[in-house]
Amino acid sequence: MPNRETLERAQQDAREGKSPSTQAGEFVREEIHHIREGKHGARSPQQAIAIGLSEARRAGVKLSPPKGPAAVRKKAAQDAAVGRKAKGSMHKVSAQRARAAEGALKRESRSAASHEALSRQAKKSALKRGKQSRRQAAIKAARTRKAA
Repeated sequence: MPNRETLERAQQDAREGKSPSTQAGEFVREEIHHIREGKHGARSPQQAIAIGLSEARRAGVKLSPPKGPAAVRKKAAQDAAVGRKAKGSMHKVSAQRARAAEGALKRESRSAASHEALSRQAKKSALKRGKQSRRQAAIKAARTRKAA
């Protein structure tokens, strides 16, 4: 369950008209913090990001389903459905399942949230985009960096 501050930051982003991926970024950021403070681990930076995106969908952020296996798309659709439901109608996951999931994550490494691992993931992700797209992102980053 995401922190109240994370939910508030995501709602603030939504009010400001920012994109769903920006709103979801708050949840991913929180997940990275959880790993760094030792609450649990993750097998890879991609897993940490996936957990954050799943929480975002369940909190009502309108993210498109991911490309990939049918099972992953189905899980994303389930998360989105939970996000559309009224908060009072959400059913609780069984304590045994929640404990098992938390226990599995606790056994994983904390290095998935290291600066090095996240940098590697960002570079790998950027390479999947076209050269022009990367160039535009760099120009925008430079512009916003000067504004701040």
